[in-house]
Amino acid sequence: MASPVFKIVPTAQQYDWGKVGSASKVAQLAAAAAHPGFQLQDDKPYAELWMGTHPTSPSTLPSGSTLADVLKGNPGLIGDSVSKRFPKTAQGDLPFLFKVLSIEKALSIQTHPDKSTAEQLHAQLPDIYKDDNHKPELALALTPFQALCGFPPLPDIAKNFSSVPELAALIPPTILETFLRISSSSTPTGQDEKNALKDLFAALMTAETSTIQRNLDTLIARYTALESPSPLESLVIRLNSQFPGDIGVFCAFILNYVTLSPGEAIFLGAGEPHAYVAGDIIECMANSDNVIRAGLTPKLRDIPNLVSGLTYNCADAQEQVVRPTEFAQNSLLYDPPIPEFSVVRVSLDGKGEESHRAVDGPSIVLITEGKGTIAWGDESLELGLGDVAFVGANTPVTVKTEDGLIAFRALVEASYSRL
Repeated sequence: MASPVFKIVPTAQQYDWGKVGSASKVAQLAAAAAHPGFQLQDDKPYAELWMGTHPTSPSTLPSGSTLADVLKGNPGLIGDSVSKRFPKTAQGDLPFLFKVLSIEKALSIQTHPDKSTAEQLHAQLPDIYKDDNHKPELALALTPFQALCGFPPLPDIAKNFSSVPELAALIPPTILETFLRISSSSTPTGQDEKNALKDLFAALMTAETSTIQRNLDTLIARYTALESPSPLESLVIRLNSQFPGDIGVFCAFILNYVTLSPGEAIFLGAGEPHAYVAGDIIECMANSDNVIRAGLTPKLRDIPNLVSGLTYNCADAQEQVVRPTEFAQNSLLYDPPIPEFSVVRVSLDGKGEESHRAVDGPSIVLITEGKGTIAWGDESLELGLGDVAFVGANTPVTVKTEDGLIAFRALVEASYSRL
């Protein structure tokens, strides 16, 4: 039987949108922990740090064994209740994938499919949609973080179409008129709103390239001439500098633009459009890498599947904020409304310790500041900056430090009452 607590080795991903060199939190953590195979290059982008069992980039143990193989051979590390709730754990698959993201250049306008859609897309296009799972995700800010997330209330979108002629010029008049009429109605029905927004969004995303370029050129010239552009106007200028002439730049006018401070988080369920703009975050998601893209990307754009798969829910961005509750005295629990994962943030100033009760599923712990030890029974494991540890099911642990630390723990518990 494997030890219930042991170090694992994450993998670093170099995508062009990542922060470059030591400016990247991903690179800082990987370099500090001297992860095997990692060599910091000052001129290369470091975008993601993966911790989990996803086959695209699975974590290993220092010995070289994959985490999935260890879990498959030691089912007690997963726990009976989680194994029953998530059958794929019998193959060593964790229900969640844990990440750090360091974002310099905006990620694509995207959404993630629900479970049934993911199964269909994987069956039809396995080279593009590489697994059959959904991908609800939590983004928890490590540094100031900006994102586009979800559709705002229809009147807010309508204001932008009324005040930005270059935006309105991309939409056929009948579609725009219907949208503006419904958005101003005192008694709109939910389905009418969704249909009008879907038609508007589809028209925007399929506008002719020449029309997009002409109107975007006019808009950028107008905005760059401003002495004090607003945050939204500055965002449009920035997105166009990164992706000149891209229809995704116009999505800034139809999605919520949010800025999170460290410790704040948002949750994005299936079918919610979003794009991460800048900053460093902890990210946790169901164990999937399925992304449907439509703008701000050199990768494949699957506009039909994105348009058909969105929920078209409209709400202020505060509706997507996850407000933490107490997990322990110095630990906060971020608990989104899905069964695959929750995230705990541990913060200890100076010398101290924090005890965590046993949870009935597996978890992964990452140290993002400081150093300390994680203890269980009569044993302990030293952890420094960037180190990652796996904690097996039903294992109470105590985190100790002499000089302070911040750690994040992704976990799954099948016994939550919400299930």
